[in-house]
Amino acid sequence: PTSSYVTSPGKIEIPQGCVVHHEVELGVVIGKTGRDIRLADAWNHVAGYALGLDLTARNLQDEAKKKGLPWSAAKGFDTFTPIGPFIPASEIPDPHSVRLWIEVAGQVRQNGLTDAMIFQIPQLIEHISSIMTLEEGDLVLTGTPKGVGPILAGEHVVAGLEYQGQELSRIEFDAIQRS
Repeated sequence: PTSSYVTSPGKIEIPQGCVVHHEVELGVVIGKTGRDIRLADAWNHVAGYALGLDLTARNLQDEAKKKGLPWSAAKGFDTFTPIGPFIPASEIPDPHSVRLWIEVAGQVRQNGLTDAMIFQIPQLIEHISSIMTLEEGDLVLTGTPKGVGPILAGEHVVAGLEYQGQELSRIEFDAIQRS
């Protein structure tokens, strides 16, 4: 949900009783509404990109999975999608060559390239749009490098997105206990 978005600099709220894990991801910003988008047309629906964090209440997700229940609520808490500014597609001609990294409490946790993604961006757009309409302004998170791990209240989180050695986005957040 859009209520999960928070911009940098900001605060990530850690809900009581939740074990929260981070995933740094390249977000694809949809620029043209579409449904049942063909693979060959997918790029025509991309306006640009954004650096994002996909946070998960891992213990809630695990409980829901064991019970065979949907686990989307584990990702939908307020502040669970920290997001960077919009980057026009023209600034990243090859989004499968982006470096993503995250540091938590001064320790590098994830550092990898988007060329290791299981699914390329056109495949994601084709699949998602076969289920639901993608609308202008929608954000599609694309996957994460290895190194997913916890964020604790009191920790400082910094993430970055680089293309051809140039940093295009950096976001910073303090993790706080949700009251």
